[in-house]
Amino acid sequence: MTPDFVLRLGYAAGRVFAAEGTGTVLIGKDTRLSCYMFESALQAGLSAAGVNVRLLGPMPTPGVAYLTKTFRASAGVVISASHNPYSDNGVKFFARDGSKLPDETELAIEALLDQPLALDPARLGKIARISDAQGRYVEFCKGTVEAGLTLRGLKIALDCANGATYHIAPHVFEELGAEVVAMGVAPDGLNINRDCGSTSPEALQALVVESGADLGIALDGDGDRVVMVDRQGRILDGDRILYVIAADRQRRGVLHGPVVGTLMSNLGLEQALAALGIGFERAAVGDRYVMERLHARGGVLGGESSGHVLCLDRACTGDGIVTALQVLAVMKHTGRALAELTAELQMLPQVMVNVPFNGPDVISSSAVRAAVARVEKQLGGDGRVLLRPSGTEPLVRVMVEGPCADVIRAGAEEVADAVRSATRQAM
Repeated sequence: MTPDFVLRLGYAAGRVFAAEGTGTVLIGKDTRLSCYMFESALQAGLSAAGVNVRLLGPMPTPGVAYLTKTFRASAGVVISASHNPYSDNGVKFFARDGSKLPDETELAIEALLDQPLALDPARLGKIARISDAQGRYVEFCKGTVEAGLTLRGLKIALDCANGATYHIAPHVFEELGAEVVAMGVAPDGLNINRDCGSTSPEALQALVVESGADLGIALDGDGDRVVMVDRQGRILDGDRILYVIAADRQRRGVLHGPVVGTLMSNLGLEQALAALGIGFERAAVGDRYVMERLHARGGVLGGESSGHVLCLDRACTGDGIVTALQVLAVMKHTGRALAELTAELQMLPQVMVNVPFNGPDVISSSAVRAAVARVEKQLGGDGRVLLRPSGTEPLVRVMVEGPCADVIRAGAEEVADAVRSATRQAM
């Protein structure tokens, strides 16, 4: 992504939004050094198209979604590469209701990307900053738990990944009464997600144990993902977090529709939810597909193992702070620690093998199907085999899941070998 591309993207998006009869776009960003450059290019393009811009400064992705809806803006834009290193960056758009842009709007923007900029000095959009954006979002997060709930008595180790939540998340938990021991709150433009955050929670695990915290919370660089750590330093991924929230909502009679996971969600989650009488459905990998399935089935709770959890009865998109608050509320209501809340959830071992692949489809070949059938027979209905092409890399991901680690490891290698062999024959 280059400044020139972002300038053209801003102009193309601005023309589309202006044509729809609306004219204000919010821009938020994470803490990457490149965000300042791309923010300038983006606002220049939008202004050239006659669209007014309101700058939010560093703001979590879900915060931008919330504020877009609150200010009734035409759209919201986040400059972020989420959990990736500082050298990456990207742009994400939200519609006026805080949801992702409709496909037809994205296609309209793409169709204008190569159009030259045509400036009318009398119709340039105005640019201003929203000074209270941080406080508004802090209050929103606090409002997703019941009035009067206090976190007093909880000691929380918090890792903000040196990202967009560094100046927000500590305030949320402290203002609700928790004692907070924070790390990852000193961004320098280059250290976002570096050895910290939800993708690298090892430092947080150590901090929880060393500080005697009741639990740990690790957010990613743009704040839409969360993983948690129990008192003993054990990680709770998105599947375990989903279980805690779903079980509590079911107990209180407020869970609507099925819980939606992805093809990668652990079979143990599905089995544990079934034992509670909770329906579970799988969508393709990606929060977009989880969201679509929830809307189609009237559900409110879903997510991915990575920690991208959707609580649609609380927020319009995945929100790491809001998700963590829902778990903390369960702890306070029940008086139970994280380890107790997940004691009945038995996760099955998973083995993933990535096979380099850059050619015709081999997943449906007879040799690969035969290998899958043999492994499934060995699992005897107590596990599963999943093959899927990566959406971002020239790889086929082979995942085998089951109760016996040795069996699934051997099974994954058998299927991976079949994919490698079929790939060589197809070349």
